[in-house]
Amino acid sequence: FYLETEKIPVMRGQWFIDGTWQPLEEEESNLIEQEHLNRFKGQQLQESFDMEISKPVDGKEAIHSLKLSRNHVDWHSVDEVYLYSDATTSKIARTVTQKLGFSKASSSGTRLHRGYVEEATLEDKPPQTSHIVFVVHGIGQKMDQGRIIKNTAMMRDTARKVEEKYFSNLATHVEFLPVEWRSKLTLDGDTVDSITPDKVRGLRDMLNSSAMDIMYYTSPLYRDELVKGLQQELNRLYSLFCSRNPEFEEKGGKVSIVSHSLGCVITYDIMTGWNPVRLYEQLLQKEEEELEERWMSYEEQRLLEELYVTKQRLREIEERLHELKASTLSKPPVLKFKVENFFCMGSPLAVFLALRGIRPGTSGSQDHILPRTICNRLLNIFHPTDPVAYRLEPLILKHYSNISPVQIHWYNTANPLPYEHMKPSFLNPSKEPTSTPEPESASAAPSPTTSPVLVRRHYGESITNIGKASILGAASIGKGLGGMLFSRFGRSSATPQTMETGKDGPEGDEKKATTAGSPPLPHSSSGFLEPTVELEHRIDFELREGLVESRYWSAVTSHTAYWSSLDIALFLLTFMYKQDQEETDKSNLDTM
Repeated sequence: FYLETEKIPVMRGQWFIDGTWQPLEEEESNLIEQEHLNRFKGQQLQESFDMEISKPVDGKEAIHSLKLSRNHVDWHSVDEVYLYSDATTSKIARTVTQKLGFSKASSSGTRLHRGYVEEATLEDKPPQTSHIVFVVHGIGQKMDQGRIIKNTAMMRDTARKVEEKYFSNLATHVEFLPVEWRSKLTLDGDTVDSITPDKVRGLRDMLNSSAMDIMYYTSPLYRDELVKGLQQELNRLYSLFCSRNPEFEEKGGKVSIVSHSLGCVITYDIMTGWNPVRLYEQLLQKEEEELEERWMSYEEQRLLEELYVTKQRLREIEERLHELKASTLSKPPVLKFKVENFFCMGSPLAVFLALRGIRPGTSGSQDHILPRTICNRLLNIFHPTDPVAYRLEPLILKHYSNISPVQIHWYNTANPLPYEHMKPSFLNPSKEPTSTPEPESASAAPSPTTSPVLVRRHYGESITNIGKASILGAASIGKGLGGMLFSRFGRSSATPQTMETGKDGPEGDEKKATTAGSPPLPHSSSGFLEPTVELEHRIDFELREGLVESRYWSAVTSHTAYWSSLDIALFLLTFMYKQDQEETDKSNLDTM
């Protein structure tokens, strides 16, 4: 998976330097190995000797020597081999020390060992890979070729640290594989480059190499090329991995996909088989229904009936044709594997689905947007300030627009609550003053014994309402650094804090906004949801903001900050190791 410019030599270590256990240069090592086999092949080593202690061979003559270009090697026995430098200074030093009574080996020789300090065993191999993760890039790969390989390497290294800390008791292993699908595509060739003006060329080239991918994907001419490019690369890598790991499929190995940005949309369309032609047919059908509903003359009705019969006949002929083709040639599946988990990072998928006509339903099933027969679990990960990311849950149940996404645990959180046990909470919980405030208390600074003032905006709430709340709370929030810190700590907490204001202040406005927007939901005084229509499992997961994090700067950097996050690495492995962890815990309980 490395680029041509990043070749890494792989050599076989045969002869190693005593103490440091560094391998000799490959050329010298091969010459020593060949000479050693010619002279000592068939002879047995000592049954046991301590490789960590170099015992000088005082008074022992060399039984064999080999001259190299800058060094020479002396064999005192089959397992006592020394390397000497033939530089002039080394020769002088050797002569002086030998005259002082020291042996040649102890004065300037470097002992060599054939083989490493630890002998290989049958168990000396990496753990079995039980889960592979394809990492799919989004836009901008043409601008920085190989970036997905570096990003995947960062994610892999971060996951290794998490595995060692939290999942070292499991005998299985998760492998991350980069999927670079953009560089092989032809698309328009250099047509766009040829029509690009020369002024501010650098900025224009950057946009052509990044944002242009979105335009290509929305183009009916090039969309299929992008879809087939990713689909073929996923299948190629899966076939290649299985050919090198034949036991993976036999032992029920699982496959997950981590997609970033536009890659989420393309991966989704591959899995579901979505095509713009289907949307066009739906629009035609809707137009027919509208025509039937409005008043029309007898002639229009007759022509419409003829059109309906003709289209019905055309559909029957097409279905028969498809059946004949299916009987002669079985169509292979789009992907050669079943997707266990589909992780979206910084994903605009929700916007694409909304523009395709997906609207909230009445069931809390993931099947509304992605059937579980195609993918077992859909998880949408985003940073709260990522400008490209959108929520998916409100497309399934509308009232989830007023329910907070699940907060992803910090990497170093002690005994975190499992995600399936976390209760949904409102973005703006009900107001419950701890004491009855006086009229002027709205402008008073918050005391340490009261809850911090916090103004949080509904997803979809109007800017006007926020402005009213902000004006009333400005006196308390704006009183120096203390108010800012209270607001920040309140925002970063796992459970949203309550907002203390006057009775006739923003509370009344917020009630009106709730009435005008989505219907009010039953909730407890703690801000958690009472039993109502809920999702089968949560889909939106939000990274936590840092306490001193600038939101404006985060908006610039957050979209590309997922790859090295320890929090995300722990989150991914938690879901991928979930079944293995449960089986291990069950076996431990059975043993006890």
